[in-house]
Amino acid sequence: MEDAGVRDKLARQRTELANERTFLAYVRTALSLLAGGAVLLQFFTANIAIIVSGWALICSGGVVLLFGLWRFLRVRARLKSGA
Repeated sequence: MEDAGVRDKLARQRTELANERTFLAYVRTALSLLAGGAVLLQFFTANIAIIVSGWALICSGGVVLLFGLWRFLRVRARLKSGA
């Protein structure tokens, strides 16, 4: 009977760590998009299509970061509430 309690506690900890890893993946993706957009804007400003692509990448990076943060907080709240 006690093994089930330990198993449940370890499962919860694994889930919390997986949630953190997923959030870090969102952050890494957002930073890559932001950096890619910044590089396009810094080095390739001769073409309007490249400028638009750079700003699109920067905006996409912000959206990915906000979505990842929202998802992380939502999952963490559900884990804390026991759902």
